[in-house]
Amino acid sequence: MKYKDYYQILGVARDASKEDIKKAYRRLARKFHPDVSKESGAEEKFKDVNEANEVLSDTEKRAAYDQLGSYRPGQDFRPPPGWGGAGGATDFSDLFSQLFGGRKSSGRGHAGAGMPPGQDVEASLTLTLEEAFHGVEKHLSLSADQGTRDVKLRVPPGALPGKRLRVPGKGQRSPYGGGAGNLYLVIQIAPHPRYRLEGQDICLDTPISPWEAALGTAITVPTLNGNVRVKVPAGSRSGQKLRLPGRGMPGTEGAGNFIVQLQVVLPTSLSDAERALYEQLSRLSDFDPRPDFPKD
Repeated sequence: MKYKDYYQILGVARDASKEDIKKAYRRLARKFHPDVSKESGAEEKFKDVNEANEVLSDTEKRAAYDQLGSYRPGQDFRPPPGWGGAGGATDFSDLFSQLFGGRKSSGRGHAGAGMPPGQDVEASLTLTLEEAFHGVEKHLSLSADQGTRDVKLRVPPGALPGKRLRVPGKGQRSPYGGGAGNLYLVIQIAPHPRYRLEGQDICLDTPISPWEAALGTAITVPTLNGNVRVKVPAGSRSGQKLRLPGRGMPGTEGAGNFIVQLQVVLPTSLSDAERALYEQLSRLSDFDPRPDFPKD
C-alpha cells in the first residue's frame, strides 16, 4: 500500500493542536467539496481530507498513526508485523478501520456526514427580573440572512446577566450539507422599578420613618418569592443593610441574599403638633450627629 501523510494532506505541522487540525479540515472541506468545487480531482482530494481528519482529530487514532513513523507520501508502505492486528490491510485507511473497528471514509457518505457545520450565532435575550428569578419559557422569532427562525427555549431560574444559553441547531445552516450551527443567547436583565440586582443579591431600598429608626420596629418587605416580616433594630441608620439569606437569585451553589437597605425618610410637611414635638426633642437631646465638625 502507499503511505499517506495525513499532516501534509491537511497542511499542518506534526505537532499541530486539535484546533489547528479542525480549522484546516473545515477550510479544505469547503474547498474540495464535490458539490461546490471546480478543482480538478476535487472528489478524491475531499476523500483524503476526510480520511486525514478522521484519524488526526481522534486522540487514540492519531497516537497510533504517529507510532508508524514518517515516510514520503506515496512511498510503498507495510505496517510493522502484528501492528494492531492490521497487517493484512490492503489500503492505508484500512489500517484504522481494522484497528478501531470503524468504517472507511468516503467522499460523500451520508448526507451531511463529516461536513462542516453552519456558523454559530449569538444574540441577546432581555428578561425581566421576575422572569430571571423564577425561570421562563420563551418563544422567539429571530431574523437572519437565511430567513426567520422560530426558537422555543426554557430559561432556568436564576439566570444572571451575561449567562449564555446554548440552543443546538438553531444557528446558521451549513452551505456544505452539514448540520446547522448553534444559537447562543446572552442574558440581559431589564432595569426594575423596585429592585436592584448585585451579583446574586437582590437589593431593595426600604423607607422608614425617623421614629422607626430610633425606636425600632417590624415591617413587611415584598420579596420576589413572597412577603417577609423583618425586624428593624432600634438605632438604625440610613443606608444600613439588613440581610435575608437565601432569598436572592437561585443558583447551582445556593441562592443569593435579599438585602433590605434602610432609607430614613422625613415627612415633607409637619403639623403644628409634630413641629412642637421635634422642637421639644431638639431641646431634650444631647445627641451630636457631627462630633468631628467645628463648633460655633
